[in-house]
Amino acid sequence: MNKNLSENEIDDLVTSQADDDTAWGKSIRVNRQRLFSISLEPSAEIASEKEILSGEPIFRGTQVPISALLDDLEKGVSLDDFLKNFPTVKREQAISVLELFRNSLSQLKAA
Repeated sequence: MNKNLSENEIDDLVTSQADDDTAWGKSIRVNRQRLFSISLEPSAEIASEKEILSGEPIFRGTQVPISALLDDLEKGVSLDDFLKNFPTVKREQAISVLELFRNSLSQLKAA
């Protein structure tokens, strides 16, 4: 079983197999995952408008998606190089967005 099941589906699966005497010798494979909801407070540095990149979050005043920064950092691109590649994004904007994400991680830690 390779699909991700909800907590209720897992409980139903385990319960349904508990009545089967042969089920006790079989392993049940499920992928449990914990889902987190992050509420990002409104940011002066992030905008989202349907007319610009179909509503993808962007750096306010630009057409640069926030995901471009995250993708570049994931690839090992430095913040300085990102800013050279996207000169419409100000350093303060990028740092503010990164701080926003860091603060969101604190919410996950507390959950």
